[in-house]
Amino acid sequence: MLENILSRLAGGRESWVAYRRLLGYTRPYLRRLILGAAFGLVFAGSSIGALAALRGLINYEKLSSTQVVMFACLLPLVTAIRAIGAYFGEYLVQWVGHRTVMDLRVRIFGHLLELPISYIEGNRSSDAISRTVSDVTLVQHTVSNQLVDLVKQPFVLVLTAGYMIHLNWQLAILSFFVFPLFVLPAIILGRRVRRAAREGQERLADIVEIMQETLGGARIVKAFQMEEREGARFREQCSRFFGRIMRVVRAQAMMTPIVECTAIVMLVAAFFHAFRTAMPFQDFIVFSAGLALLYDPCKRLGRMHIYIQQSSAAAERIFELLDAEISVAERPHAENFTDTLESIQFDNVTFAYDAVPVLSGINFSVKAGERIAVVGMSGAGKTTLVSLLLRFFDATDGSIRFNGRDVRELTLGSVRRQHGVVTQDTILFNDTVANNIAYGDPTADRDRIREAARRAHADEFIVEMEDGYDTMVGERGMRLSGGQRQRLAIARAILLDPPVLVLDEATSALDSESERLVQEALAEVMQGRTVFAIAHRLSTIINCDRVLVLDQGRLAEHGTHQELLSTGGIYKRLYDLQFKT
Repeated sequence: MLENILSRLAGGRESWVAYRRLLGYTRPYLRRLILGAAFGLVFAGSSIGALAALRGLINYEKLSSTQVVMFACLLPLVTAIRAIGAYFGEYLVQWVGHRTVMDLRVRIFGHLLELPISYIEGNRSSDAISRTVSDVTLVQHTVSNQLVDLVKQPFVLVLTAGYMIHLNWQLAILSFFVFPLFVLPAIILGRRVRRAAREGQERLADIVEIMQETLGGARIVKAFQMEEREGARFREQCSRFFGRIMRVVRAQAMMTPIVECTAIVMLVAAFFHAFRTAMPFQDFIVFSAGLALLYDPCKRLGRMHIYIQQSSAAAERIFELLDAEISVAERPHAENFTDTLESIQFDNVTFAYDAVPVLSGINFSVKAGERIAVVGMSGAGKTTLVSLLLRFFDATDGSIRFNGRDVRELTLGSVRRQHGVVTQDTILFNDTVANNIAYGDPTADRDRIREAARRAHADEFIVEMEDGYDTMVGERGMRLSGGQRQRLAIARAILLDPPVLVLDEATSALDSESERLVQEALAEVMQGRTVFAIAHRLSTIINCDRVLVLDQGRLAEHGTHQELLSTGGIYKRLYDLQFKT
């Protein structure tokens, strides 16, 4: 029953469910919240004490000098207690609110890190950023600021109303009949706010996306002289966001005038009743002060409803992200893989993404130290195959086995520690050269970092930089050339000393000189390791022990380079297309 009432007041069951779930994050700090509520009760009680002291002072003609002094001293004392209650009540509840929001933001980011690659690549990064930053900021205002009113203002409202009933119950009831005029506008406006707030947050995600695309592709934008077009796109999305936000602002701005007009109606009604019943003047003055005390909690609670609606829209978007399924997760009794890796086996592996088949019936085995090339036309499933090896995805059917053990029975960390990865699109972080090389092992000392760089043929250009290994590489390593970035990525893989090396088009984007240096680095790091090398340029894989040829998700051919050339199949056709001149 209570939940249904609150649901209606919140503008719908969905809003109440979202806000209640949001408040659930305050549970670890329930003691502080209760203590803050206790100070809120002190604040409310001292407000009633101030009214009582005021009533006594107004009646000074009937009091002795001792009583006058007592009431005169009581008023500042009660005011001081009220100030203490207000300070500690707000501080404690604000602490809970801000800490809760911090926990929520950390949890969102942690959940994003655990989500599968399929989710991250299948959704806009701008949307995830908007939910983590903007939506949480919007929620922060409601959880921190409005939580203060939620635990304080109801006490003020109830105790003040109780004192007014004690003072003159007939006049109090007459005044309270006007109270629905506070509630109904808040409910109507709140529903509008919720819709506009959700649309506004979605428009903000569009703004972030345009900024990401434009700044990330600045060279293309300038080369094709599309600054005006991108500026127009940005202005259009900002205009849409502005329109949604102004709907919220209009609703918020309407609450104060509505509350003020209602308060005046209540005061006028109280005056006429006092006049008709010949109510003592001092009682009317105190009753009017009580109405003034009711004004603030009524205004705050009415506006709080608007803020709850606004934050509920943001909270729903946050919980949509938190509820996204983690499809690749450790099983409850997963074990660490601590053995020496001797074999990798793909046993009838099938994988489908959103019911669309990508790989089907893949069977092969690899012994430790073998170098395996994976080739095929675009879309054949090459990257998906090595992604399954790293458990970025789990096979829909069949299994991948390390030394005969299904990788799904092993911990994610121990599986991924077996691999070093070097991709075509080298990912470096806006940090120093040394920290980028040591990314997989932050405890590595400078000697290990330099040794890895030397083996990757990177030490020569690093020491020539102004700050050497302490040089900042810039966002995505943009202060370095393509070959330099790739050699840092190889050094990063070397530092981990993994038994398996995964090369995904590691040299295809490089010029001839950079490719030669990178190939020399790769040749050294490949020694004694199991290698999976994806390549479109077949000249880079001729020295591999075996070649796997994928075609439309199936393992069409496998064998050595010479064996596959002699069979005249798909590999021969791919080879001829590249070398027919």
